[in-house]
Formats: sequence, structure tokens, C-alpha cells
Amino acid sequence: MTDLTITGALVFDGWAEELRETSLYVRDGVIAEIGDRVTRADQVIEARGRTVTPGLIDAHFHAYGISLHSMEIDSGPLSYLALKGAERLSRALRRGFTTVRDVAGGDPGLARAIGSGLIESPRYLYTGPALSQTGGHGDSRPGDLDLCLHGHHSNEVVDGVDALLVAVRNRFRRGAHAIKIMTSGGVMSPTDPLRQPQYSPEEIRAVTGEAARRDSYVAAHAYSPEAIRHSLVNGVRSIEHGNLLDAATARLMAEHNAYLVPTLATYDAMSRRADEVGLPAVGRAKNQEVLHAGKTAIELAHKAGVPVGFGTDLMGDLENEQLNGLRLQTEAAGALACLRSATSVNASLLNRDDLGRVEVGARADLLVLPGNPLETPAVLWGDARLVIQSGVPVQNGE
Repeated sequence: MTDLTITGALVFDGWAEELRETSLYVRDGVIAEIGDRVTRADQVIEARGRTVTPGLIDAHFHAYGISLHSMEIDSGPLSYLALKGAERLSRALRRGFTTVRDVAGGDPGLARAIGSGLIESPRYLYTGPALSQTGGHGDSRPGDLDLCLHGHHSNEVVDGVDALLVAVRNRFRRGAHAIKIMTSGGVMSPTDPLRQPQYSPEEIRAVTGEAARRDSYVAAHAYSPEAIRHSLVNGVRSIEHGNLLDAATARLMAEHNAYLVPTLATYDAMSRRADEVGLPAVGRAKNQEVLHAGKTAIELAHKAGVPVGFGTDLMGDLENEQLNGLRLQTEAAGALACLRSATSVNASLLNRDDLGRVEVGARADLLVLPGNPLETPAVLWGDARLVIQSGVPVQNGE
């Protein structure tokens, strides 16, 4: 690790409404000093007129999401998925996302490659394959074809309390950060209605109870109020998407100390690029139902006091829309709320108090922007940026 000093920057600490001009000294990948006068390292970044924020966190990322069609992912060779996933991870890091939570994929092999430096990547927290009931959102088999799914790289069909317990325990054995389940239909699944809750209460409680015993939590794919309530009362902590959220259910989320992780980028991208990516008719119809509701869900969640994170959920060639998600969430909630969502709120969701903040003792995962994002939000999704991970500059986009 090399030391690094950043001087004269405007600093967003992850939460405060006011930016302050100050300097940072980084030692061994950790922020060691903050103030007007800090230790001057051999490597110095003069940042006057620029803003330093915590590195961004994408809490709904898919390293193995090389296609919009999950059967292609789950039935393909894992070696190919890993190589493509490495490219996706590298590009995410260079956009400024220094941490990602993969909520339908990941495994010890990919994590080991990242940890040993074989792959340039954000910090990588994974759930392993998402759990789906038969005919649920993670079951990609068309209803008129008799097929077996064997890969289980991003989704696994598991029914029944006993089988779910084994599946959850095996995910934690393999290094999972948390557990992902499907508790409602989805845009791309071929055989299930979008709104209806999935999994029985007993099945969800089996998953959440086992996760709690491992000091972890469960993230649930859920769109409708019915599915969100079904998830919350049975122990789910993180609601993914949540586009059809209503005010009463938002208040219930707040009562249960649950998080909302909206993924506005994916619906906007699928709407604009449906022909390009071959979105099927059933997917187009479902996407239209949730497209514009997502921003309203964010507004309702904020009003109810629900912590709102940030995710993207981009599959296939749509991955280059990742920064566009920041624009969309800024339009829904404002630049300050968006910045908090993609930094300190997501870090809290991940139970990582060393991330998402610019403070002494935090990891030196930082993003240097060419202006003040609270005054000129577009710098958040512009091209010019310097990404720093563990105190080491990754790429100077300027």
C-alpha cells in the first residue's frame, strides 16, 4: 500500500448537507487524517475545485448477468460467465462503483480471483444464486416446455422448508454475504403474474431465520404491496425494486426497519432499448407497468422514513446504463438523497461501517468529481472522474 494525500477538495462525507473544503491523508488503504493540515505523502492529488465523495455502492448488481434471458445464464458454462463477469466488474469499478452487492450470482471462485488480484473489481459481496419457487421469478422455463435447469448460476428453484434450509446453509458455507429470494413475479419471468406473492410464509421464515442465525439478512425481489408485506412480516430486511409500493406499505417498511433498493436504470433502459436487446412481448408489457411507478415508490419511501439505497439490476448489454441510474434517482429524490443512497445508506444496508463514508478509519474508497454534485448533479454521471480504491487511483477519466 502506498500513502496518498488529497488537498483542497470539497468533501461529501456520505451524509452532510454541506460540503466542506479540506484535505485527506490515506495510509495503507485507510483514511488516516482529515483537516486543513495533513501529512503530505509522496503521491499528492491537488483537488481544488473538485469534490471527493465516498466510492459509490451498487447494491443490486449482477456480475453474471450477461443476458436478459436467465436460461442462457443458468445453462451456460460457468467459466464463460466468470470471464464476462470480470469485464462487467472492471467497467463498474472504472465508473466509480468501488463496492457491489451481487444479488443473484457469485461464488467462491470469482471472489477468490478478486481477492487475489486476478480481476480488477469493486469490493464484491455476493448472495449466490437467488432462490425461487417453482414457477416463480427465478424459474426461466416456459410453461409449454419440459426442461430441467442444471446450472443454477444466477437462480435456483428450491421448494419446501427443508430444501430451503439446506440451500441457505450451503450458500453461507460458500461465502455468501446475504441471501436473495424471489417473493413476487418479475418483468422477465415467463409464467408468473407480476403482483402475486411467492413462497409460503413458512418457507420465507425458514430462510430469514437461518440468515439471522448467521448474523446476516435476506433481500427479496418484490414489486407489489402484497408481495412486499408478505416479505416484511416474515423477516425480510431488504426489498429489491419495490416499484408498486404504496403509502401504507411504505410505513410498514419503516416499522420493520427495512430498506428499499430501487433499480430505476433497468426499466428505463429496457423501455428505450427493447428492440436492441430483444425484450419479449410479455417482458415489455410488465416493464410498462412498473416503469414510471419506480420514482413514486422512492418518494413514498422517503416520506415514510424508509432508508432508500441504490441499485441498477442491469443485464446484458444494458450494463453501460449504470451511471444513468444516478441521474434517474436524482430526478426522483434530489442529488443529496441520491448521493446518500449510493454511499452511506447502502453501506448501512451491507452492515459495513468502513464503507460509504469519508471519515478517519474508513476505507479509502473514493470518487473525485470535477465539480460540486449538489450544485451540478450531472457531474455524478459524467465521464470525467478519478476513482480511488483502498487509496490507489484506479483510472483518471480526465
